[in-house]
Amino acid sequence: MLICLKKYQISEIYTFLVKNTQILLANRPEGMVKDTDFEKVESEIPPLQEGQILIKINYISLDPAIRGWMNAGTTYIPGVPLGGVMRAFSAGQIIKSKHTNFQVGQYVEGLLGATSFAISDGKGLKTLDLSIGSIPQHLGILGMPGMTAYFGLLERGQPKAGETVFVSGAAGVVGSTVGQIAKIKGCKVVGSAGGKEKCDYLLANGFDVVIDYKSQNINEELKKHCPEGISVYFDNVGGDTLDAALLNLAKGARVVICGAMSQYNDMQNVAGPKNYMKLVVARGEMKGIIVFDFLDRYPEAIADISKWIAEGKMTSKEHIIEGIENFPNALRMLFEGKNFGKLLVKI
Repeated sequence: MLICLKKYQISEIYTFLVKNTQILLANRPEGMVKDTDFEKVESEIPPLQEGQILIKINYISLDPAIRGWMNAGTTYIPGVPLGGVMRAFSAGQIIKSKHTNFQVGQYVEGLLGATSFAISDGKGLKTLDLSIGSIPQHLGILGMPGMTAYFGLLERGQPKAGETVFVSGAAGVVGSTVGQIAKIKGCKVVGSAGGKEKCDYLLANGFDVVIDYKSQNINEELKKHCPEGISVYFDNVGGDTLDAALLNLAKGARVVICGAMSQYNDMQNVAGPKNYMKLVVARGEMKGIIVFDFLDRYPEAIADISKWIAEGKMTSKEHIIEGIENFPNALRMLFEGKNFGKLLVKI
């Protein structure tokens, strides 16, 4: 046996001894995702082909977009096929490489899926600089959510010093990042979140006002704290919160539509904005943000955010769930508002 093992690299021996655990999409969900919408499977890790790398996944990112990817059809990206590995951003370490641009030991991140090991041809992968942030941060404030916040606010919202920025879903990684960037840019920052603990956290991290939507009326609170109106509204929630924001727009306001967390589990009965005519009165505009439009500018955003973190101007909070088998429950937590900070599954 010892003579046989000498023929192989350690990474090759390792892949002989372990199985790859994957979370597959078993059913198209109706309403809130259920355990039966997923299937956990184990399989052998196939041998690498030339131009491929094998990655041991450390963390899987739970993001609102996953819910949309579970539906049939195509929006800006095709839905996950039934029986396919659940699409998700994940990150880990290269343990074997037959690719000239990637070396064993490097950490990478990309749409690698809900899997304990991933084989990739390197397309769409980002190598991680762990000197500027941890792996969880690279999937959060320095990853897709942080990029969404950065470009959504600065390119779509275009805040100016002295203006008021309102962000819903402010305790999530996108919302909290938007608020902190707006504060850095000299704005008054108002957020909405659910529960005293989340509100207190945001107040301690730069927000001027935080509205607890569970116990306060958003429209009344906006009128009280934003008497001159909202210049930028960054929407992660949709529904009633969007309607309340529209009632309180300042002249020339910009509304950035990032997500609609309150609507994702019933997309057949989406509640559209009742107060959209306020855009006319405010001479305002409403725009959407798809972060993949800014892929070539990610280094710019990462440089700015990592600098702000190093300077103590920004912070991040992570909520980590152990075990890939807990992927379905963790995803439900995201839509039930039970997470506090960037939600991740650690493998």
